[in-house]
Amino acid sequence: MRSLRLLHAWVLAAALLLVLMPVSGLRAEPLDPNCFQQCPATTTDNRVVVRASHTLSNNAATKFADWVAYDVVPAGIGKSQRRVWRPDPMLPPDETLEPADYKGAHKALKTDRGHQAPLASFSGAPGWKATNTLSNITPQKSALNQGPWKRLEGAVRKLAKSRAGHVHVVTGPLYERDMPLLPQADEAHRVPSGYWKIISLLRGGELEVAGFVLDQETPRKADFCDKAYTVPVAEIASRSGLTFASDLVSSPVKTLRARLGCAAIISSSEVAPRS
Repeated sequence: MRSLRLLHAWVLAAALLLVLMPVSGLRAEPLDPNCFQQCPATTTDNRVVVRASHTLSNNAATKFADWVAYDVVPAGIGKSQRRVWRPDPMLPPDETLEPADYKGAHKALKTDRGHQAPLASFSGAPGWKATNTLSNITPQKSALNQGPWKRLEGAVRKLAKSRAGHVHVVTGPLYERDMPLLPQADEAHRVPSGYWKIISLLRGGELEVAGFVLDQETPRKADFCDKAYTVPVAEIASRSGLTFASDLVSSPVKTLRARLGCAAIISSSEVAPRS
């Protein structure tokens, strides 16, 4: 009996060791309610900040989040709120931008302070002010921010309301070509070249996923439903350098894309059947 107890203890210790061991140099992020299944894994030494509204992985070099994860629910969606920008109090001062870093950016670069976790998705929740911290902000071209990106975020909120449930989102920037600097920032703080967004919905036990990538130069009137902007999660992983939950990578995207209002441009075989 004693030997059996010793064997059992050894097995438990070995299992714990396997859980704690890093895999292929990736830094696995913790389980979190804002992330679907698990947060993305990075290869950099990022600082993860968890809030009620969103969770982000802050890159100290760029001072932008490599990814932001959030969960859109009907109760959190409210009216517009005042935007007061501030550095992130949960980050060291040398790892977050200041409001002054964006001075002159709109005039010089035609960029807005673009939310990654959108304020409008949390303006009805107590923690909405946290979306205005600069760790959740990146310089985003006004045409993109106020055009197709805004409409995609609106489609997510509409879906959350129509299904009366949770719509999970993880989003972040891309750095795929040389881009200008923020006028008041130093060499590290270049404007991202584009943005990706992965949307997932668990409905009737089935996971539906849709991935999008929009370049900074995407025209204001562009339709996010266009197939040019619809991208497999595996491609987003490759281009961002992140590792996502395996179910996000393997799940089909067709039905969710239709639920986001893109049914008009996809074939009838891709449209979800009526329930």
